[in-house]
Amino acid sequence: MLAPKVIVVEDEEIIALDITSRLLKLGYHVLETTNSSEGVLEKVAERNPNIVLINVGLAGEMNGVQVADIIQNSFQVPVIFLTNCSEKPQLSKKQLREPFSYILKPFAERDLHVAIEMALYKHKIEKRLQEEKQKLRAIVNSMGSGVIITDTNSRIQTINPVAEALTGWHKNEAFGKDLMQVLNLVNQDTGKVIENLVKQVIEIDAVMPIPDNCILIAKNGTKIPIGDSIAPVRDRNGNITGTVLVFQDITQRKQTEAQLLQNAFYDALTKLPNRVLFQDRLRLAIERSKRRSNYRFAVLFLDLDGFKGINDRFGHRTGDDLLVAVSRRLESCFRSGDIVARYGGDEFAILLDEIKDVSEATSVANRIQDTISTPLHLNEQEIFISASIGIALNSNEYDQPENLLQNADTAMYRAKKHGKASYAVFSFE
Repeated sequence: MLAPKVIVVEDEEIIALDITSRLLKLGYHVLETTNSSEGVLEKVAERNPNIVLINVGLAGEMNGVQVADIIQNSFQVPVIFLTNCSEKPQLSKKQLREPFSYILKPFAERDLHVAIEMALYKHKIEKRLQEEKQKLRAIVNSMGSGVIITDTNSRIQTINPVAEALTGWHKNEAFGKDLMQVLNLVNQDTGKVIENLVKQVIEIDAVMPIPDNCILIAKNGTKIPIGDSIAPVRDRNGNITGTVLVFQDITQRKQTEAQLLQNAFYDALTKLPNRVLFQDRLRLAIERSKRRSNYRFAVLFLDLDGFKGINDRFGHRTGDDLLVAVSRRLESCFRSGDIVARYGGDEFAILLDEIKDVSEATSVANRIQDTISTPLHLNEQEIFISASIGIALNSNEYDQPENLLQNADTAMYRAKKHGKASYAVFSFE
């Protein structure tokens, strides 16, 4: 193992020779011995010592303390001050409190050896910690998610570039500020401010997901949906020392989820609810009728008359345009609580919510007939269309949506047999 390399800066020749002799005896490699601050920095740069011993009271343009600061900060080389009691006040309180940062003259050989070894060991540990911090910083900065680290009082310690971009706050601006000031979060549905996440995660003492429907209001007012989690940070003893919040822009994910929801529950052509969503709403209506004796609803099943002939004559494009146009007309016939769905092909299903009696259902059926019968102009063609409608009212007989729909369908076929462009009400008789 190579002997540690030392540069000695001491203006008292006898002391300098004594120190050099002791260092050689202890097994150190003395690179240079100089009696002034002039040229010391060049020597440190050229010789790359492991440690520098420097007299506090050096004469010259810079004193020993000033030279030592440059050596430590610019070259990352540890320094031990050589001082006597009269020179000791030149050291700062921090330097005086720092273990093994100085040694009082005259000193014993053992004290010199201990001071050097401890200073070298301390420098080694600090260097390792610094490397770990740099590695951690590099990892945090390279993450694709925003990262904010706070202390236990919600004060920001660091944020990475992604967090800077999302929040609009620069790292230097954000440092020391309260998390809620930089990460302004509100609930998308209610608009209410989301309370301090640091306080919450410390209270539950566990990793916590960012609340659903969370919107980040950036510094410039931009609203960004975000998601992920916040976790407590612990020291070696398991004590919480702060938190780390990881978050990302989930705009794309929200759009994907919305598209998946659209695909699952809505018809791609007409944008109306599909069979799956309609049956689910119908099931809820049946459950509600079991709990409320005065609750009434009706199902209308509608089939376009002569749609196949129109499709064959004018082509599928016109047929599709016709379905879309009829869908928009059907939507205009209902209240906000009702639901109209494309059930399949040219069939539509309607749920009339909260009706008093069958007369309301038949009134809606007449309104549909009047609305649909108005000629449509599609692709330079005037098209006339009508519909046959079956009506089924809820009763204690129904337990499943399929049964109610089947009876509405049966009534619809009865209407077709009576000449189309009409409606029929299902009866168990």
